[in-house]
Amino acid sequence: MPVVSVVIPAFNAERWVARAVDSALAQDHEPKEVIVVDDGSTDGTPDVLARYGRRIRVVRQPNRGLPAARNAGLRAARGELVGFLDADDRWLPGKLAAQVALMRERPDLGFCATEAWLEDEAGRRLGRWRDEGPLPGRTFLETLFARNAAVAGSGSAVMVRRELALAVGGFDETLPALEDVDMWMRLAAVAAYACVPEPLAVVTRRAGSMSRGIARMKAAAVRVMRKNRRLLPPRSRGAYWRWCHAGMLTDYAKWEARSGRRARALLTLARAAALSPLGRGRLAAAIALDVLRGRMAVPEAAAA
Repeated sequence: MPVVSVVIPAFNAERWVARAVDSALAQDHEPKEVIVVDDGSTDGTPDVLARYGRRIRVVRQPNRGLPAARNAGLRAARGELVGFLDADDRWLPGKLAAQVALMRERPDLGFCATEAWLEDEAGRRLGRWRDEGPLPGRTFLETLFARNAAVAGSGSAVMVRRELALAVGGFDETLPALEDVDMWMRLAAVAAYACVPEPLAVVTRRAGSMSRGIARMKAAAVRVMRKNRRLLPPRSRGAYWRWCHAGMLTDYAKWEARSGRRARALLTLARAAALSPLGRGRLAAAIALDVLRGRMAVPEAAAA
């Protein structure tokens, strides 16, 4: 059986990291190794990790951010396969075994995921992150441009072939967000993807995280769309790419409006309409009317 390396990046994760580590150690696949990358934590994270002794490997580095921590774990991994798990998320029993079986059955796969449950910080279930498959008539790479969340569970449900992940350059450490989507695009350009149709990961959604980081997320999304345009087949680098880009901007405009940032939302919608006046323009115009009428906005205080 192939060795599987579990990579858990952690920064000031004292509250969560033990739960993530325990869920990884409890997986029934062997052999495996659990690597926690302590990304310069200043809280009690090192003390929590010390309790595990030799059951885990700890890589320590100055704080460099999530992409750099994932890359450090990827480089330190000894396994042929690597599973990523964020410190505030966890896995359910059988997760690794199901993915290893899929990767062994499908040597064409460069990466795979499982579906996931979404929970809030109190452990209340919010919904299921389902695999919807590729868009009709489109490859999975093309689908990722239209639906950035097409990889179920994303950074806490994906397993990659280590050598391939390194060959495509690992995670882009210059991105302020969405480094996982960027990585999946580059992997999908050179290898196949599949998903285990069972929720075997649990992803925590932090309250207010989206409203606080809209500008950062939007900027990252624009960069990811632009830098990876060249990976698309020639047929999709024109009108289809503009349609996808406009759709992404429209989504961010909705979040901006719901956060009370009306002026910013209208500017984002104008950019979307300019990119794809026929494909997305009418939708952008309809949303702009709702923004102007105040139907999508909430008070600034509620968005803070």
